[in-house]
Amino acid sequence: MRRTVFNEDHEAFRATIRAFIEAEVVPVYDEWLAAGQAPRDFYYKLGELGVFGIRVPEEFGGAGIESHKFEAVMYEETSRAGVSFGGSGVHVLLGLPYIEMLATDEQKKRFLPKFVTGEEMWALAMTEPGTGSDLAGMKTTAKLSDDGTHYVLNGAKTFITGGVHADRVIVCARTAAPREDDRRFGISLFAVDTKAEGYSVGRKLDKLGLKTSDTAELAFVDVKVPVEDLLGEENKGFGYLGLNLASERWGIAFGAYAQAKAAVRFAKEYVQERTVFGKPVAAFQNTKFELAACQAEVDAAEAVADRALEALDAGELSPAEAASAKLFCTEVAHRVIDKCLQLHGGYGFMNEYPIARLYADNRVNRIYGGTSEVMKMIIAKSMGL
Repeated sequence: MRRTVFNEDHEAFRATIRAFIEAEVVPVYDEWLAAGQAPRDFYYKLGELGVFGIRVPEEFGGAGIESHKFEAVMYEETSRAGVSFGGSGVHVLLGLPYIEMLATDEQKKRFLPKFVTGEEMWALAMTEPGTGSDLAGMKTTAKLSDDGTHYVLNGAKTFITGGVHADRVIVCARTAAPREDDRRFGISLFAVDTKAEGYSVGRKLDKLGLKTSDTAELAFVDVKVPVEDLLGEENKGFGYLGLNLASERWGIAFGAYAQAKAAVRFAKEYVQERTVFGKPVAAFQNTKFELAACQAEVDAAEAVADRALEALDAGELSPAEAASAKLFCTEVAHRVIDKCLQLHGGYGFMNEYPIARLYADNRVNRIYGGTSEVMKMIIAKSMGL
């Protein structure tokens, strides 16, 4: 099947990204895995390469390209190489949309130039210990000072990807009590400077996968946040959080498809080289049938991911369509990667092989951005059920 989602510009960008990965990531990736994060200066290199500014308007130092297709290329190329760009993914996937949607002109002038260069890395802090997906139950508070110049932030957050290296964190906090008829009322968003007094990074969390992506606990003790760093309107933050879900879920879906595609590549190369009972593993009918079935699933996932990408770029990706793409692509990736690891035999269980790391990295795709069960609820509701 001929793929039409990318043009010559995207393929030229692909060549640049592939060369960058081979030169700057692959040789040191084992060091990143051992450290549990990518080094901070790597993000400056990504800034120099221009990947943070693709969708940022030219007046703020970006390329002004209103498309997610270059991000899609990066998903494919990092998965192909069996690596990641650390915790930088949330910088663009989660941080940028909130700046675009909510920041004033004055805020954009302050935030975006440093966003593009990687001088200020951004993260998003929603989840709290004990609340999970129930964001309306958050306990972190931000109280306006008596003189009205700043808010005083107190509370804690957990599972914050990019939280160790972040220079700015979009923090969700209560600025008013919930209403009896609306538990979601009273939440606001703040662009918090991580250098502020009282802000601290707690544990760097030890995860099953995504080992190079720094994920942390955050704590706020009487942190002063200038009123100029409020994003959007006070008390309307919960509604803002839903505005980027389609984009976020597309990103997870496309990333999962790219991982599945890479898994087939890894398995194909392995079974062609590995000899058992005097002949390559690839010569056995079971191997051929398993990989053929995996390839068929990857082809279907690619079509779904590409369709969602086109709809996202056109501003037409609905919540139900995004949920459907995420559900399908992440479940396909789960099945395909598991089969491809099985074809590696015992070596598939060894972390030195990319299929083992891919297996662990992939697992969270069916959890974050909304679990598979939540995706089914959204889809069922759109069906009138």
